[in-house]
Amino acid sequence: MKTPLTPVSKIKNRMLTLLLVVFVWHLSAFTTVPTPAKDQSIQLAILLDTSNSMDGLIDQAKSQLWKIVNELAVAKCADGQKPAIKIALYEYGNDNLSSAEGYIRQVSGLTDDLDLISQKLFSLSTRGGNEFCGQVINNSLNQLLWSPSANDLKMIFIAGNEPFTQGSFSYRTACSLAREKGVVVNSIFCGGYEEGIRTNWKDGADITGGTYMSIEQDRKTVYIPSPYDERISALNDKLNSTYVYYGASGASKKEMQAAQDSNAESYGQSNKVERAISKSSHAYKNSSWDLVDASKENEKVIMEAKDDDLPKEMKGMTVTQRQAYVKQKADERKKVQDEIQTLNKKRSEYIAANTPKGEENSLDASMMKAVKEKAKQKNLSF
Repeated sequence: MKTPLTPVSKIKNRMLTLLLVVFVWHLSAFTTVPTPAKDQSIQLAILLDTSNSMDGLIDQAKSQLWKIVNELAVAKCADGQKPAIKIALYEYGNDNLSSAEGYIRQVSGLTDDLDLISQKLFSLSTRGGNEFCGQVINNSLNQLLWSPSANDLKMIFIAGNEPFTQGSFSYRTACSLAREKGVVVNSIFCGGYEEGIRTNWKDGADITGGTYMSIEQDRKTVYIPSPYDERISALNDKLNSTYVYYGASGASKKEMQAAQDSNAESYGQSNKVERAISKSSHAYKNSSWDLVDASKENEKVIMEAKDDDLPKEMKGMTVTQRQAYVKQKADERKKVQDEIQTLNKKRSEYIAANTPKGEENSLDASMMKAVKEKAKQKNLSF
């Protein structure tokens, strides 16, 4: 027969139980692994000074677009998924632009249509003007559809060579607004590092915890030819043959794809190869005009596409025939993309071993250094 507990013993037992519960709760709080954020994205707004002295900057941007995309495409979320990538483009400081708008133009909003970004970038030209940094930052913050999620990496890169203080809209006000929106402002001064500090480019970046950089804007992009370039270039042509246009603008979008291949190649075969590598990654999506990409999001698009808006080889096909044709192209594309990615690994190793030192002072290297630094805070890895 058990001895009944005294009132004091009961109180002690209850206290011990309570302490045990509290201890276990605290232990679980320290050992529980937070759930990785889902559907993360990287959003970049590139603000380029297109005044008279900025030909070198625009040239670097045109020649390095696909190198930047390829580095962004390597990013991984904590759960192993790849973040969506969207890029926006602004120009400012050009006399051809409206004075009422502060000599500022949104060239493209945030988009994953990389061919569009390339087309718009290659359409830029320079002409002397007033460079209002504070106003163009403010415009980009208010006009673009920034993600409201704190898990997404949101960054502005503004490049130019005049004082950051120009214009009636304070850069401090604009950068403070960026901080409130969770957007990091990174400033790229095209000139001497100390001069950029004196003209407040560093101060603008510091307000949001961003990165201040200086580059030699007239430096030409150095390409390292590799033994794999010719094969990747040939695979790019095969890759293009897997795109099946649809819709009212489908044919013109397919032509734009070829035009951007040509724009990339205008800087040499190595740059065309960089673009081909981008086209083999998840970052390059064309669901607005390509049936292969579109059907991954909505299979009904194959059935609903108008016969008149399809390429001649698909006209008159039944729904079953369409589905079989699109699947064939999808399988071909994956095979080509996989081969490009395999070759790219070997190419990257070759280039890393043969790249001279000192190439970090360029637009693409400066941008990616800043991106990778802030990506850590969003549990994104490269």
